[in-house]
Amino acid sequence: AMNTTLEKFDVAIAGAGMVGGAAACLLARCGFSVALLEAHEPKAFDRDQPVGLRVSAISPGSAAILHQAGCWDQVDRTRSCAYRRMHVEEGANNEPGVDFEAPAFGLERLGTIVENELIQASLWEVVRSLQLVQVFCPSKLEGLESGEGGVALKLSSGQQIRADLLIGADGAGSAVRRISGISQQVWDYNQAGLVSVVRKSKPNPGVAWQRFLETGPLAFLPLGDGSSSIVWTLPASEAKEKSELSPDEFMQALNQASEGWLGDVIECGPRASFPLSMRLSDRYVSGRVVLLGDSAHVVHPLAGQGVNLGLADAAALTEMLIKNRKAGKNIADEKALRHFESWRKSESELMAGGIHGLRALFMPPGLSSIRRAGLKLVSKSWHTREAFIRRAAGQGRNAPRISKGDSIESLMHRV
Repeated sequence: AMNTTLEKFDVAIAGAGMVGGAAACLLARCGFSVALLEAHEPKAFDRDQPVGLRVSAISPGSAAILHQAGCWDQVDRTRSCAYRRMHVEEGANNEPGVDFEAPAFGLERLGTIVENELIQASLWEVVRSLQLVQVFCPSKLEGLESGEGGVALKLSSGQQIRADLLIGADGAGSAVRRISGISQQVWDYNQAGLVSVVRKSKPNPGVAWQRFLETGPLAFLPLGDGSSSIVWTLPASEAKEKSELSPDEFMQALNQASEGWLGDVIECGPRASFPLSMRLSDRYVSGRVVLLGDSAHVVHPLAGQGVNLGLADAAALTEMLIKNRKAGKNIADEKALRHFESWRKSESELMAGGIHGLRALFMPPGLSSIRRAGLKLVSKSWHTREAFIRRAAGQGRNAPRISKGDSIESLMHRV
């Protein structure tokens, strides 16, 4: 039986990364009490340090979500780079490729390149200032018991707490998912993303540039000082080799892969590589447990898009919980959670399968003629481009209201 003396929260969130941190801020700002469990306190962001290797392309929809969470202005001001143009081309033959320009779609920007550590540190600061959030750190979830009265959580610290709803935002290796017995399909691409910060002889003018090579896409994402953060998708063994080359040899290889754009590579920072896989959980909801972000889905990280899906999950769940509360339902109402699950599952599966006419771009090498056809299709069909950009902006038809600019206040007061 559950011990009634345990401290009781509306929501418990495992994981204070970008998605868990944003969820905690959004929910507390709507008046829900939140217990936030995190194993390692994020370190304060130091802008005197060089740009970190892990960056995300934050869509306008995600920026709107982070704004409602209370940290976007600080993030944008501290260190970020807006991009207004995205260029996608096929590497094998010298076709011009496709350009997407923000103003053509009525957008001020297509996205903003930001370091993951900066977003996480900024959210952590907001979390620390919110009275409705209680932080349990360092702390991990060790066990849970779910029943009529909510979920009882056993923490690694020995503490026990209760909540109406448990959110798993604890990443690809999610303990919440494991403890809840939710299974997952995993596709291992046997590919890795090699990341580094590099400079070309001409500064990056604020363009997110991607070229599809036989081995996978190469992306240059613009940074504020004219350098670029690269994500180079390669077969795992090749990524390892390339990350061990001398800087000169590496720059030469990168030159070959990106030739013709902004001149030669003249400088490169430290390199790292991380394995790429796609993981889709069979369910996002189990009883009073709901998964958000990478614990629910990891899609091929085509240049830092993964976090946008996770932030949309957090905004969608917030919208849903406000509705439940207004209707006088329990926030863990089963029917509402099922609706949330099907809403977010269809979005992440769309992303995972590739996007509209760009689906062909995700195809393996050897199918590049289909891929070229896909690119041609996209450059010709305005409708497809429009849908692609709306979706990439995180403001497509099925986007949560916060992504489209609604404030938390307006959601709370709309009847």
